[in-house]
Amino acid sequence: MEQGNVRGRRFDLVIFDNDGVVVDSEHLAGQAMSETLALSGCKLSPGECEELFQGGTLARDRQLVAERFSLVLPNDFEQSYTARLRALMASSLRAVEGVAAVLDALELAGMPYCLASSGRRERVLFSLQAAGIASRFAERWWGAEDVSEGKPSPELFLLAAKSMGAVPRRCVVVEDAELGVLAAHAAGMTAYGYAARTPQEKLKTADVIFTDMEDLPALLLQVQA
Repeated sequence: MEQGNVRGRRFDLVIFDNDGVVVDSEHLAGQAMSETLALSGCKLSPGECEELFQGGTLARDRQLVAERFSLVLPNDFEQSYTARLRALMASSLRAVEGVAAVLDALELAGMPYCLASSGRRERVLFSLQAAGIASRFAERWWGAEDVSEGKPSPELFLLAAKSMGAVPRRCVVVEDAELGVLAAHAAGMTAYGYAARTPQEKLKTADVIFTDMEDLPALLLQVQA
């Protein structure tokens, strides 16, 4: 579904979010968060965790729990969650279906791409390695420690664009979270919302919304004409 004036614009860089866009990790993150919060008496299902915490940093997750449930999480919350998620990723993580073909198409078309994630760098690298696609991004990826403020701040996407030598207005961000769409627009970039798992209503401000990763090459490359 196209929105706004996208057709005909030439992009110089594609910036991918990681979780839920490149690696199929959102359901694993929801499970790990549900199990971790349960230790502190906060009972949320994996699905509820996935919806509430999608696209944010662990610092933001801690803040949300404090605000919504009046619960101060223990000092080892981040470490406990990360350990649970890492174990799940090691056994079950896969690349999002169709994403390898997307990267193949971009490379064939000579379209530069990179990755910018709200996750901590160690987790991002581990997830890419576990999914078997770390080599596709080489050193062209950035994580939470690379900026002072996470999404919806535009800082992460602006860093990616600068590092890749691209002008923000000629970049397109592929995101599955509302926070990421907000960050992309704050950076002056086009946002493509991937709604395979995310309700389209949450991505309604994206310039383009799509539900099948196989459709992405055509959506990206047709604007090159």
